[in-house]
Amino acid sequence: MTTDITIIGAGLGGLTLARVLYVHGIPATVYEAEPSPTARSQGGMLDIHDYNGQLALEAADLMDEFRGLILEGRQAMRVLEPDGTVLFEKADDGTGGRPEVQRGELRQILLESLPDGTVQWGHKVSSTRTLGEGCHEVTFDDGSTVVTRLLVGADGAWSRVRPLLSTATPEYIGKSVVETYLFDADTLHPAAAKAVGGGSMIAPTPGREIFAHRERDDTLHAYVGLSEPQDWFAAIDFADAAVATARIAQEFDGWAPELTALITDGDIAPVLRPLYALPTGHWWDRVPGVTLLGDAAHLSAPNGEGANLAMLDGAELGQALAAQPDDIEAALTAYEQAMFLRSTEAATFEGAEAHGTDPDNSTAHALITAFTRHEQPQ
Repeated sequence: MTTDITIIGAGLGGLTLARVLYVHGIPATVYEAEPSPTARSQGGMLDIHDYNGQLALEAADLMDEFRGLILEGRQAMRVLEPDGTVLFEKADDGTGGRPEVQRGELRQILLESLPDGTVQWGHKVSSTRTLGEGCHEVTFDDGSTVVTRLLVGADGAWSRVRPLLSTATPEYIGKSVVETYLFDADTLHPAAAKAVGGGSMIAPTPGREIFAHRERDDTLHAYVGLSEPQDWFAAIDFADAAVATARIAQEFDGWAPELTALITDGDIAPVLRPLYALPTGHWWDRVPGVTLLGDAAHLSAPNGEGANLAMLDGAELGQALAAQPDDIEAALTAYEQAMFLRSTEAATFEGAEAHGTDPDNSTAHALITAFTRHEQPQ
């Protein structure tokens, strides 16, 4: 089988690329390892920024659909001390540029905007190889193959396409998060619900933090951050939810009970998520007929920009290809130059501590300084 544009990965970035290409009348095929769009949970809330993620949705002609997903009031933010003292609070007055939506719902509007058959489910890539003259072959786990003139790796942190371009691999950043969910929070977990408020809440200290936000249907979704080596987490039996919960909660001994309830009162087993990153400024020399977007290209420590950057990557790549359909290499060169610069700036921006990416400076006062600095007129 031969196709002109092959996209590996049906995440937000890959789907945005496929959609923007479709808007410009350019067909593409997306191959996704998962067997169906509902095979697994698609994560929690995303704040979609007016300077990148929303620009991508405009290019995809999906802004009306996006507006229908926005959860009002969720841009509210509060910063708490470990004892529960509220140090900073900002209400959602409707003027913020980072409205919150559910990741799964955003992915669904992208899927629904594509013609049937665009996404080929259940195609896990086992290998890729260069054939020459800008063509590449993708082999899937079932032994089937596809040959393509343009291969785009939108397949995340452990991309099978990246080795065609780079020898870089993600490295552990020295921090992991443990995810918990509290359902029917106002009724069943009122103290925790009050602490989180109507939007997001973070209680940071060096090496330990609790971040939570209020999702749809009165759900609290918490990320408990701990700066420890992977061996430390390996010693905890996460297969035993009670044991894992107790061990993680122990690290927050003395914190306010309404905050530790986000750990101890979870309605599902805690989920460990180690955090990885590619080298800041990751780039590669131009290789004909292949490129990357999103985490496959520039996986970084969580900084609030990952999904937004992936979508903008997809949109700009689609626009570049539409602008130069007869010169793929020129389009890829223009796209990559802009993407390399943008991703490096995002990974090193001032205020990264506001997203818990600087364990040594992750304090409430550092957060407040970052928030207020970004609110000041430029």
